[in-house]
Amino acid sequence: MSDTLPSDVIGRRVEVNGEYATVCFSGPIPSVAGLWLGVEWDNPERGKHDGSHEGTEYFKCRHPTGGSFIRPNKVNFGVDFLTAIKNCYEPDDDGKEHIVIIGNKPVETVGFDSIIKQQSQLTNLKEVSLRNRAVSYAGEKGGIAKACQNIRVLDLSKNLLSSWDEVICIALQLKHLEILNLRSSTLPLGGQSLRSCTSVQIGFAFQKGCKTSMFQSLQYLLADDNQISHWSCINELDKLQSLHTLSCQRNPLTEGNKKAQITRQFIIARISQLKTLNRCEILPEERRGAELDYQKAFGNEWIKAGGHQDPDKNRPNEDFVAAHPRYQFLCQKYGAPEDGELKIQQPCILKNQLLTLRIKCPNQLEQKVIEKQLPDSMTVQKVKGLLSRLLKVPVSELQLSYESPKMPGREIGLENDLQSLQFYSVENGDCLLVRW
Repeated sequence: MSDTLPSDVIGRRVEVNGEYATVCFSGPIPSVAGLWLGVEWDNPERGKHDGSHEGTEYFKCRHPTGGSFIRPNKVNFGVDFLTAIKNCYEPDDDGKEHIVIIGNKPVETVGFDSIIKQQSQLTNLKEVSLRNRAVSYAGEKGGIAKACQNIRVLDLSKNLLSSWDEVICIALQLKHLEILNLRSSTLPLGGQSLRSCTSVQIGFAFQKGCKTSMFQSLQYLLADDNQISHWSCINELDKLQSLHTLSCQRNPLTEGNKKAQITRQFIIARISQLKTLNRCEILPEERRGAELDYQKAFGNEWIKAGGHQDPDKNRPNEDFVAAHPRYQFLCQKYGAPEDGELKIQQPCILKNQLLTLRIKCPNQLEQKVIEKQLPDSMTVQKVKGLLSRLLKVPVSELQLSYESPKMPGREIGLENDLQSLQFYSVENGDCLLVRW
């Protein structure tokens, strides 16, 4: 049994006392102390509920008694993705087969279609694991039997696919695909577009900048340990209409601890519908901060390309729009960046990093409003420490938020003690609100 959680715990196949399950939830449950895993059992009679606890749904099961909450130290994670289900007929809730192809040993280089054809007698193939099976190409167009087009989970990790075109060719025939695992699959995932496939003639086209009908059901994409090195790839993912969870760690684009936070912000800003990135939830405050920082970071480039604060004169060139397809939308959402925000900062000079902030205590009417200059790199935790000494209140009792003149009537919480004021897009002239 395991005492620590794998980094990719959601979706992992696990074993508990000889019974197999899939992890669908990981985290705290407010009414019960500690960390819990929510699992859906292969055998629904093993479970107790449908993924809900005290009226809150933490995950969803196909069967009303198919789920359980389990402590992590009771779970064996030494089970490959989906390989615990044997390659045999298993009744599904609709009376049809629900089959998983197991593979964890390399075979000779093969096409995806040739493996799937072997399962053409199955009437409702839903989950397929072809991990480390030396799949290198998609195969013939239309080579996937109709019986296999209901696949919802596909594991192609540790295969030999060298082109995004091959993945697209597979996806065109799997219209119900919800989870795609491409970890360690040697894909460059570079500048290729979801609007065209050079090596696969698929006869597909859609309007520039619109969502694509390709991968129309895909919700989870796992692309860790590949060769993602171009922002154009991230831009293309914004076209996937159902994608809400992305994992893309240990790629050239995301390497380097110093730039990790900036890279995360840019990915969030470029993919509008993303809710979880690298197993961390994207809260509304983080999305807002990421999009505003992204606007500022490329504001000067936007102006040089023909961008303008006057909507009638705002006509950035095609190269800029291609590199930053969401930038114009962000200008409509937040307003065009102001000249003062576009000045190149000099991080070596402390005065250029200081924010003049008003500090107000809404629940303490006798407390006067204070004005302080704080570095934008200062963490929420350090701000609390400063205010604790200033106000003579224990750090543990302080709750911080802020108001901005740009968004009257809206209050934004500073909930993560380890993040900086800059992370939350706190700006000069904003008001910190302190409660205890």
